[in-house]
Amino acid sequence: MKRSQTRWLFFIIPLIALAIWVDLSKQITVSNPFKSGTTLIDRKVDIRLGLDLRGGVQALLEADLPATTSVSSNDLDVTRQILESRANALGVSEVTMVSAPPRRIVAEFPGATNQNEVDAALRQTGLLEFVDLGATSLPKDTVIQTQPCEVDASGMPIVPTPGPTDTPPPTATPDAAAGQTNQVYCTVMTGKALDTVAVQPGQVSGFVIAFTLKSDYSQMFANYTGAHQGQILALVLDKKILSAPSINAKIDQGKGIIEGNFTQESANTLAIQLRYGSLPVPIKIVEWLSIGPTLGEESVRRSVIAGIIGLSVVVLFMALYYRLPGFIADLALIVYALVSIMLFKLVPVVLTLPGIAGFILSIGMAVDANILIFERLKEELRSGRTLRQAIDLGWARAWPSIRDSNLSTLITCAILFIFGNTFGASMVKGFSVTLALGVLVSLFTAIIATRTFLHLVLDNIKTTEHPRWFGI
Repeated sequence: MKRSQTRWLFFIIPLIALAIWVDLSKQITVSNPFKSGTTLIDRKVDIRLGLDLRGGVQALLEADLPATTSVSSNDLDVTRQILESRANALGVSEVTMVSAPPRRIVAEFPGATNQNEVDAALRQTGLLEFVDLGATSLPKDTVIQTQPCEVDASGMPIVPTPGPTDTPPPTATPDAAAGQTNQVYCTVMTGKALDTVAVQPGQVSGFVIAFTLKSDYSQMFANYTGAHQGQILALVLDKKILSAPSINAKIDQGKGIIEGNFTQESANTLAIQLRYGSLPVPIKIVEWLSIGPTLGEESVRRSVIAGIIGLSVVVLFMALYYRLPGFIADLALIVYALVSIMLFKLVPVVLTLPGIAGFILSIGMAVDANILIFERLKEELRSGRTLRQAIDLGWARAWPSIRDSNLSTLITCAILFIFGNTFGASMVKGFSVTLALGVLVSLFTAIIATRTFLHLVLDNIKTTEHPRWFGI
């Protein structure tokens, strides 16, 4: 066996082990070997089912503006991102929202049962506050009580004195289990003080959020940060803490940065929340559609049966028609299935009924490359080539056809994805994503896995002694 082919086994075998581990797990946890008590990865890897399979609520949202008022695509997309963040706060998993320009957003809430709760979350105004926590460090998502405060010339917050009928602020009694505290904290300023917010690479690593204040607030904020260095200034949205950074230095000229070990994705999310405490485009719900889980369960059951039948027929055909090479291709097909499911769980892909159809279709397409290679292999063997030569020549001469056919399929998937993303057809997107992933994995299994297995098993077999093993 060629040395280059042997090396691929050091990649394929660990990949199969990883795929089996992920496919059989609902949660994967990897401990940090260099620091006890910490983890590198702690993530749920359940199969995510879409609205048509799991049941839930679908809503059609529209800009609540006069028909003559235009809505920019950027404002519509930012509105979608904010609404998606609010919906995720409900604990509804796999929420998908797709902009449908020029004025609409299609929202799906798999597993949601309380339509009123979803409606209330989508309609909330979104109040962003910069809250003085003093020396108290509270975790993200803690719910707190706030009240407006003024800052005096020295930078100290002025707490309003309770009037005759006012109730004094309660003493701080944090409830860690409930994720909230009943102490009232001072709001130094609100989101209306922000002028610009942008994400920038950090000086050492990660990303930071750079912001500038409107001129009316610059001096007040400089006084406040100068008097409170080392203390906590929390960013709070709708009374829930988004981030609680400490004040490292006085912020002059209304310009500063927020540090917090942000990834680019988390920094962008926080920047959007800072930039738009409320929606840039008011929305209204023009249509609700509730989908029960019964139809979804039946669809999943039938899809699983169809997948098992399709896979079994393909495996049987390959083994009977191509004999030993076909059996080896069946092993590569099993690798294909394991890796595909692993990717669906890790990406993650929200499986809809069309998405499952795309995966089942890709099972049939997964053997196309093998068929082209094996037909070329048989031709080379009939021409008197040795088995090793036939494998290499068969692959080399089949590769242009394999490349062109799969490339055309990937182009079609890209067109379907763009169409689904533009017009809010999430099921079309699901079909294109699962089919594209299936094509990419099938290319790997055909070009790398099948070829490696062929050399591993067949290099020391003489076809002249066992012609029936090869269907010639």
